[in-house]
Amino acid sequence: MLYRLAADALLVAHLLFILFVLLGGLLLLRWRILALVHLPAMAWGAATEFFSLPCPLTGWENALRRAAGESGYDGSFIEHYLLPLIYPAGLTPGIQVWLGTSVLLVNALVYLWLLGRRR
Repeated sequence: MLYRLAADALLVAHLLFILFVLLGGLLLLRWRILALVHLPAMAWGAATEFFSLPCPLTGWENALRRAAGESGYDGSFIEHYLLPLIYPAGLTPGIQVWLGTSVLLVNALVYLWLLGRRR
């Protein structure tokens, strides 16, 4: 039971990290110091999409699920949990490039707006 709870908590943390990567720039409107955390997170998030890098959180979650007596899942967090909600087909390299580009564009707009306000 403890492993299952840990896996579920990691799943929530994973989703929050993805949301932070995508929309964390908006938090800078209130707390600019978060840029020190958001910029590396955004770089990691974009790199995992552009270069199909494995996310360590997925491996940890699968290990916890196996320790709880459940089966892990194949593929990435996005493929397993988010893609079925957003796209009917599997994750392709083209979609991954689109996701990485979206992360950069959404956050670039926020950062540019903040820089413009600063002047």
